[in-house]
Amino acid sequence: MTYKSLRVSLVLLTSIMLAPVVTAEELHTNSHSSRQLSQLLTEHWKNANKEQIFFRKDPDTFRMNGKLPSYSQEAMKRRSAYNQSLLARLEKIDLQDLSATEQVTYRLFVYERQAEAKSYHQLDHFYPMNIYAGYHTYFAGAPANMSFISKKNYDNYLVSLADYPRYNQEQIINLKEAIAQGHVHYCESFKNYQTSISKHVVTDVEKSVFYQPFVNMPSNVSSVDKAKYQKKAKQVIKDLVIPEYRRYFKFFTTQYMPNCRKTVSISELKNGGDYYQYLIEYYTTTSMTADEIHNLGLNEVSRIRKEMQDIITELNFKGDFKAFIKFLRTDPRFYTDTPRDLIEKASYITRKMAAQLPKWFSVLPRSTFDIKSSPEGGAYYVASDGSGTTSGTYFLNTKDLKSEPLYTLEALTFHEAEPGHHFQSSIAQEVDMAEFRKTLSHSAYGEGWALYSESLGKEIGFYQDPYSDFGRLTYEAWRACRLVVDTGMHAKGWTRQQAIDYLAENTALSMSDVNKQIDRYISWPAQALSYKIGEIKIRKLRQIAQEKLGDKFDVRSFHDQILKNGSLPLALLEELTLDWVNQQLK
Repeated sequence: MTYKSLRVSLVLLTSIMLAPVVTAEELHTNSHSSRQLSQLLTEHWKNANKEQIFFRKDPDTFRMNGKLPSYSQEAMKRRSAYNQSLLARLEKIDLQDLSATEQVTYRLFVYERQAEAKSYHQLDHFYPMNIYAGYHTYFAGAPANMSFISKKNYDNYLVSLADYPRYNQEQIINLKEAIAQGHVHYCESFKNYQTSISKHVVTDVEKSVFYQPFVNMPSNVSSVDKAKYQKKAKQVIKDLVIPEYRRYFKFFTTQYMPNCRKTVSISELKNGGDYYQYLIEYYTTTSMTADEIHNLGLNEVSRIRKEMQDIITELNFKGDFKAFIKFLRTDPRFYTDTPRDLIEKASYITRKMAAQLPKWFSVLPRSTFDIKSSPEGGAYYVASDGSGTTSGTYFLNTKDLKSEPLYTLEALTFHEAEPGHHFQSSIAQEVDMAEFRKTLSHSAYGEGWALYSESLGKEIGFYQDPYSDFGRLTYEAWRACRLVVDTGMHAKGWTRQQAIDYLAENTALSMSDVNKQIDRYISWPAQALSYKIGEIKIRKLRQIAQEKLGDKFDVRSFHDQILKNGSLPLALLEELTLDWVNQQLK
């Protein structure tokens, strides 16, 4: 072979070696079906941003971004028709012509559009509030979840504030129809609800939560512009926002509450039984019946009570279970007396957990989270908006320190922050997948993961204090009790007091919390069922993986698998996890 021919051969060989290898996944990605799906998803996301409605999104993450969503009958009909058009177009896409990743996205998108289609035939618009929150409290809480770093942020915010009268009045129209249909909330649960409205009817605009973003404006906004924004904000809040809260207060106290329902069960109302089953399916993403869930709860409560009793025995406590619960609820050692101390203790727990996480996860979120006092009370987590300009936030109830005992603080922190909701929501936002999947929130998946995270803390090495370990169990018992009392009240004729007694007898929650929680379940049917049902599914999947993989089981890989696809209905989560197990075996 000549030198010239040798050189040509080497060049050809090098070209072949450097040529990109086209995988089957990439071939599918360039298919006609792939392009169809991509275009459809892009159009859907554009429309969702226009409507400011993101189906099945965590309501705690509500933020303002210009014009507010519409809840008029016309708007709901428009969204329903658009959703039906998406379902029709999805039928024309060949699932088998999509890559494996795209098939997951397709199946999930179909599931969501079918669920959304069902929602338009249900009664959700009659219940825009529950004892835990409402459209008016989400609106008031939004500024604390938002990032104000540019004039555009303030411009959009002012548009939202100015649009509140229309938004509020549309909700009131729906509530008037709810009264006419008899779909109103239970009187006893809602007897003090008007304070969540009246607190925003302030005389000093500068004291309003809506004005707070204008108090410390960023340095890149000139002093002249600051003065203009502040003047405009005061005018909009005083003339538009506060009058609407006053209007809502008057409507709620003079029209809504005089017509409140006298029965606890949602099932006793017109079409209420079908609505409750719909809510079970929506929140648990299963087809379980109320009876199945009730019996599951009874069995779980019995199992957990035995573990709780073991700790009481270990502590050599002189008294029965009831006496031990009273001791926890009344002994001052289990409570702090300052909001700052509670937040500092929670912060310490998060930092100690952070150091252990690389041993249990190979994928860690890049985004951070803050810890703050919750503006409306309660403890919860709000995810970042995904823009890179906001952090996640773990909110603690510092307004009622007796409702946040220290013996449950570890469990609460692992649930709301790391490795619970912060991990789950942050990783979903950071993974390269369709936009609708990044903020999707299936309650059974998200709350199931957060409850699993509480018990994972035990494996990691926390709960060294037996009182804290009892707190972990009381939280688990609380979630198991939900299966019993929610179905008990809405499907089995339980009274409110019967539910209160059951929850108080089987957990160490404060009596204040017990009452609030029961009212939550009455006014937010089926949502609380999702925690334990989701956690049981994740634990079962882990058990299957450990049994099948044996020495090959890697807990870090398992956790990554559960989180890497974002929020999923439980059946799809199970299918993908079992596929992963089989791949590991090969």
